[in-house]
Amino acid sequence: MFPRLFRDVFVLAAITFALSGSAAAQTGRVGGTVKDDTGQALKGATITAENPNASPNSFTATTDDKGRWSIIGMRTGEWAFTAQAPGFEAESIKMQVRTVGVPNAPLEFKLRKGAAPAASALGNLAAKDLQQELVAADALYNVQQWDQAIAAYRAILAKAPALSVINLQIAAAYRNKKDYDNAIAAYTELLKSDPNNDKAKIGIGMTNLEKGDITAAEETLTRAAEGANPTREVFYNLGEVKFAKGLVDEAAKYYEKASQADPSWGKPLLKLALVQLNKGDKDATLKALDRVIAADPTSQEALQAKTLSEQLTKK
Repeated sequence: MFPRLFRDVFVLAAITFALSGSAAAQTGRVGGTVKDDTGQALKGATITAENPNASPNSFTATTDDKGRWSIIGMRTGEWAFTAQAPGFEAESIKMQVRTVGVPNAPLEFKLRKGAAPAASALGNLAAKDLQQELVAADALYNVQQWDQAIAAYRAILAKAPALSVINLQIAAAYRNKKDYDNAIAAYTELLKSDPNNDKAKIGIGMTNLEKGDITAAEETLTRAAEGANPTREVFYNLGEVKFAKGLVDEAAKYYEKASQADPSWGKPLLKLALVQLNKGDKDATLKALDRVIAADPTSQEALQAKTLSEQLTKK
């Protein structure tokens, strides 16, 4: 056991807070196009951007008549972008969004035709109107007018039930209100139309954790982790639940699985370093911090790892 262990933990927490505060002062823009596999622009396609660690943690946009879209206001970090259009298979792309320096590269989606949609997948809502209503709903969300945002999102869903992914935004707004039961209900509604949606499964698990029901959170995420194609986020968040329960070794197992699913992702590697720090193993902590830095030297996690490593080597 090396000295001042708990002081080091608080040092890292302070570093993390300071970095997140600095990032909050800057926002990034990402844009691009959505086309079909023949190169034709898709008008009225929906693009969602999600990052569970950002605030706001999700945005929605729609394409214009040339298939163009853009989202402004994102924080630095890794975001998952998903493009969807009635009659086409959805496509997702992960991207490290930056708020300073070189502009973010455009994202170009090419959607393949899927099962034929219902005759009126967008109901009575024209693509232009959809874009305007989504922008208005997102604006309410971004200024934390949760009830008004929820009402706006629900109004869109009433007109265009095919856009069930909007339930993610509704659930996020309820979570910000600390209305956990309605948040879970929104995630559950999305799972009715998209049973394999990992974002909804993770959302239910983490909402239960916020609610204080660790058992339900663990059960939900364990089922997702044992499913056919669990994502890195499922493993990572199950690790978070295990860590919250004090099951440090089990948490480490799931952080490691998350890292194996995406070796360049710094978040689970940083948590593995904290596991070693919690055990009081200085050498193992420093080795784990080196893994964080090697994975993506320009990431927020790498910056935190470098700072903590410097703190530890001074002792």
